[in-house]
Amino acid sequence: MSRLISLLSDIRSCNLCAEHLPRGANPVLRAARTARLLIVGQAPGTKVHESGIPWNDPSGERLRAWTGLDSDTFYDASRIAIVPMGFCYPGRGKGGDLPPRPECAATWHERLLAELPNLQLTLLVGQYAQRHYLPRAEFPKSGSLTDNVRRYREALAAGFFPLPHPSPRNTLWLRRRPWFEQDVVPELRRLVKKTLN
Repeated sequence: MSRLISLLSDIRSCNLCAEHLPRGANPVLRAARTARLLIVGQAPGTKVHESGIPWNDPSGERLRAWTGLDSDTFYDASRIAIVPMGFCYPGRGKGGDLPPRPECAATWHERLLAELPNLQLTLLVGQYAQRHYLPRAEFPKSGSLTDNVRRYREALAAGFFPLPHPSPRNTLWLRRRPWFEQDVVPELRRLVKKTLN
C-alpha cells in the first residue's frame, strides 16, 4: 500500500473533532500522486456531507463554471486533488456554515502535500484557504479577500490562485466586482487548462 493511500485511509477514519460536529465525522477529500491541480476550499456543506462527493452542490456548479471544467474532469482524482481546510461539515452558525475546524489543516495538510509531488497550481477558494496558505508564500498580507483575488498574479509566483468562495451567498460580492468575471475568470480557465494538459 502506498503512503498516500494509507494516509487517505487514516484521514477518512479521522474523528479528532467528532464531538464538535453536529452530524458526526465524514471526511470528504480526493487526491492522487499524479494530480497536477489542487483545490483547497473551506469545508463540506450538508449536501456534500451526505453524498461524500466534494463540491456536489450549487457552489461546486459555479466553481466548475469558473474553471471551465466538466464534471468528469473535475472529479478525476488522478488530475485534480480536492483538499478542503476542514474535511467534515462543521455545523451551522448565524450567518451560514461555521468556519472549518482547525484540526484538519494542522494535522493533515502538510503530510498530504508531501505526497502530491506533481502539483503545479493550487486554487485557494475562500478566505480560510488564503489565510492559511498565502502567508507561507510570503504574499504581502492584505487582510482582504478582494485584494487577494485582485492581486492573483502576485500569488501565482508561489503557485497559488486566490478565488472568492463560489457560494450563492456571494452573488452580491460578484455583482459589485464585475472585473472578476471579466478579467480573472478567463485567466483562471487558461491556467487550469494549461495545468491539466
